[in-house]
Amino acid sequence: MNRPRKIKAGKGLLDRMEARPRKDGLVTYRYRPVNGKPINLGTDRIKAIQRVLDMLGMGDNIGTVSRLWEQYQDTDDWRRLADGTRTDYTQCSTPLLDVFGEVRANEIRATDVARYLRIERKDAPVRANREVALLSNLINLAIERGEAEANPCRQVRRNTEQPRTRAPQAVDLTALLAWLGKQGPQRRIIALAAEYAAVAGNRKAEFLDLVRPQVDRTAGIIRTKRAKQRGTKRGEIIEEIEITPKLRDLLDRIDALHLAQKRDCLYLFPNRHGSHYTATGFKAMWGKIMNAALEEKVITERFTFHDLRAYYATTHKAERGTLPDLHANPVITARVYDRNKVVKRKAL
Repeated sequence: MNRPRKIKAGKGLLDRMEARPRKDGLVTYRYRPVNGKPINLGTDRIKAIQRVLDMLGMGDNIGTVSRLWEQYQDTDDWRRLADGTRTDYTQCSTPLLDVFGEVRANEIRATDVARYLRIERKDAPVRANREVALLSNLINLAIERGEAEANPCRQVRRNTEQPRTRAPQAVDLTALLAWLGKQGPQRRIIALAAEYAAVAGNRKAEFLDLVRPQVDRTAGIIRTKRAKQRGTKRGEIIEEIEITPKLRDLLDRIDALHLAQKRDCLYLFPNRHGSHYTATGFKAMWGKIMNAALEEKVITERFTFHDLRAYYATTHKAERGTLPDLHANPVITARVYDRNKVVKRKAL
């Protein structure tokens, strides 16, 4: 027999909504459609009522960009996104909702999107492209829900993006690593991570959580999962990085640092708590290091951590004559990561 429902918990609910008190003191709300199974609405009363209004097409904010953003995070499309993309979209939502939050999707025109790209966000043109990509996804959701008929984002040309053209200079990288090597344990870990990126060419997402079992010294390789794989291909491609003498020396120094700190750590590049760095935490740490290095004139020019991947590709081509296999599409490797300023070829 079901527990009796409290009258107080059910007050103010819409028709066909039910309130079911739980032993822990919370109340679970659900909606029972005609000739259908009950739909669980969670324990938040306001959100439960809002969801029912949305299903019935009676909400005051139906079809607004802010409401679509909330609904988008409950979709399978959102769950299929990589963690980094979800974080990026969450950051993009803040400026986007400041402008379009209360606007209904069916009221947005191509001229509004163009104004956002060229005027509202003219100081951050590349970031504006990412924000409009999120807006496009939200309007697509509105179209599926019958709350809009067309996607104006598809009618507007995005801001021009130019790949970075300069790789870190070898003298700057050497000076930075030496400077970090004289500082505290965590900055020394960051230095080793930077050297690893420059020697092995992995993305941060591929090695920040690198663990010792992935390093096979007997076979002479490091195994990592290639990032930026989608759907059923996620985790399908395994990269095997040859342990060259330079990389072996780096691994030896990583082991020596852990031994000196009396750390029995699973991760090669741990944070102060012995776990691996998150992408956000590592990015913040790298930004502080760049600011300090420029202030103390250790380096002459700021560079991003991702530029170290370009440093690897550029150096690889200079030393071995070919670009490494960094991307599913070799054209992207050549366009984005090859930053050689001198091209050598033989005459007839």
